[in-house]
Amino acid sequence: MSKPVRVEPGVKMRDADKMALIPVQIVPTERDQMLRKPSWLKVKLPSNTQRIDEIKQAMRSHGLHSVCEEASCPNLPECFNHGTASFMILGDICTRRCPFCDVAHGRPLPPDPEEAVKLGKTIHDMGVKYVVITSVDRDDLRDGGAQHFADCVREIRKYTPEIQVEILVPDFRGRMKVALDILSGEAPDV
Repeated sequence: MSKPVRVEPGVKMRDADKMALIPVQIVPTERDQMLRKPSWLKVKLPSNTQRIDEIKQAMRSHGLHSVCEEASCPNLPECFNHGTASFMILGDICTRRCPFCDVAHGRPLPPDPEEAVKLGKTIHDMGVKYVVITSVDRDDLRDGGAQHFADCVREIRKYTPEIQVEILVPDFRGRMKVALDILSGEAPDV
């Protein structure tokens, strides 16, 4: 049996490092055997990246994350260029290591207690009318992060009362009743 790997808090594991912890051998496909992507699937980069840069700068200056960047979404240029972004709360390190997802795995740092306020202010400054909030899985938190979601929804509405809020929540690792009780206090629109 192999020796367990100790992952330090805050260290991101991606790609081969992340996959090495799964007890399944993954054999990469040879380049000449790979199928080409269909033309309709290819994304054209916008000629002007100003809006993309503005959104990235707004997130970085407030210490926020987007699932678009962290999961290496190929649609990022299109969405950011149209002023659309999905915010990812509870840090940028997931406690799970799903092979289909490019979000970093590891032992996350404790949640930022100021993240909800930063999120509310940033969204207000961006002037958006609809926001999507998702998160990494946080199996290390007793409520799976439900209270943090509720705090974020409350702060977003505090700074931008007319906004519509959509949340994409994790499965809360079997603590769904507790999570739903918490979230019902600050219910999203979607």
